[in-house]
Amino acid sequence: MRCVHHRLEAETLTSAAQSSILSAARDLPDSNMDSKSVSAIASNRHHHPSSVRTSDALEARPPLKQPFVIGESPISFHRVAGGTASGKTTVCNMIIAQLHDQRVVLINQDSFYRSLSNEELKKVSDYNFDHPDAFDTELLLACLEKLKLGQEVSIPNYDFKTHKVTGTAGKMNPSDVIILEGILVLHDARVRNLMNMKIFVDTDSDVRLARRIQRDTVERGRNIQGVLEQYERFVKPSFEEFILPSKKYADIIIPRGGDNDVAIDLIVQHIHTKLGQHDLCKIYPNIFLISSTFQIQGMHTLIRDVKTTKHDFIFYADRLIRLVVEHGLGHLPFSERQIITPTGSVYPGVVFCRRLCGVSVIRSGESMENALRACCKGIKIGKILIHGEGNKGRQLIYQKLPSDIASRHVFLLDPVLASGNSAVKAISLLLSKGVPESNIIFLNLIASPQGIHVVCQKFPKLKIVTSEIDSSIDANLRVIPGMGEFGDRYFGTDDDNFATKK
Repeated sequence: MRCVHHRLEAETLTSAAQSSILSAARDLPDSNMDSKSVSAIASNRHHHPSSVRTSDALEARPPLKQPFVIGESPISFHRVAGGTASGKTTVCNMIIAQLHDQRVVLINQDSFYRSLSNEELKKVSDYNFDHPDAFDTELLLACLEKLKLGQEVSIPNYDFKTHKVTGTAGKMNPSDVIILEGILVLHDARVRNLMNMKIFVDTDSDVRLARRIQRDTVERGRNIQGVLEQYERFVKPSFEEFILPSKKYADIIIPRGGDNDVAIDLIVQHIHTKLGQHDLCKIYPNIFLISSTFQIQGMHTLIRDVKTTKHDFIFYADRLIRLVVEHGLGHLPFSERQIITPTGSVYPGVVFCRRLCGVSVIRSGESMENALRACCKGIKIGKILIHGEGNKGRQLIYQKLPSDIASRHVFLLDPVLASGNSAVKAISLLLSKGVPESNIIFLNLIASPQGIHVVCQKFPKLKIVTSEIDSSIDANLRVIPGMGEFGDRYFGTDDDNFATKK
């Protein structure tokens, strides 16, 4: 996905151009001059406080999948590069505003400037701040690596007036999307290799200079003459030597910066698509993972928390189960039908398959029956009881299925897919009763990669619908991080698992 891009104008600066640029700089709106070093928002802070500061439990939990990282990228790094004052920050903020259902952090490369020594400060006018050596790239790499591992990092606070690092700007938590913005983020191959998407913002050189003049004079306390001298001596040569050549590494080139709504919309759509795709979904097209939102993440946080009371566990588990059931219903075959509305208008609608039944795997699967009945009035529900110990296999203890199950689509209900052994036993029973494999839709709240491999490799035609794919299973075949023994927590048969209200 590469946007059509314009050829960057040569960075020449005539005397006449200087006058027009100075005039334009005075007229530019402040909104275009946003150059905050660090931003940790998933959209406007006052609208989405949870995008900046989540619960302690959520912060402590490592990400279940790699973040998407953008360089201007998972549950990813994105990198956004471009010439000085090209509108990189504006583009980043526009992307963040549209990712309102995701946790997003924005890291500015400017925060990683090296502190100048006393000798360098004496000749600060001769120092090239647009050279790769001006940045502490090793520290930047360390921070990015930690964020990808789900660890909290401290971002340095660089003072542009004293040219010194003055402590830290604050803590930054791991997030779904990490955006790195700066003039040289595409220059170092080690940084590039961390990125899922690389973006170059392409803006006319005169516009960029005008923006830089306003930014440096208003925000960084410098005079216009000094800004122009720095531009001629360092900024323009460094752009041609380091920044412009890095353009060839970009996956996407955005002409006109923040004015290019089409390019930004395409980028956001791509991010949403990638965030909704677990790596296993690329291997098995029959896995359907519900799109993650703050609501779903919040409910998972509550039902996974060991301190959650039984009442709250049931309440939020029921909400998640209802979402999974509704999503599963969307995979049923349908036929088109036109109806007449009360206004006399024709509405082109659809009618879903009516021959559907549920089969719950006793006992945890019974927790999903009420949601299915609420969505499908009068639906038939069968039951299967499977017993097993560890890796010694599974034994069918009890079954009661609709007599006409072979002619129906079947929702197989089990909130946790762990090793996959019980699921294989249950699915094999349904197949022995004449149910076509493609008519089985397996619904669960969480699934382990191992269980998915076992089920999908043996039954590639059935569908699995789940709300989250966890990291793994342990030696006791428990899903990690998981939610404990679901049946005990839901039906209250193990009181020790629950915290009591104080």
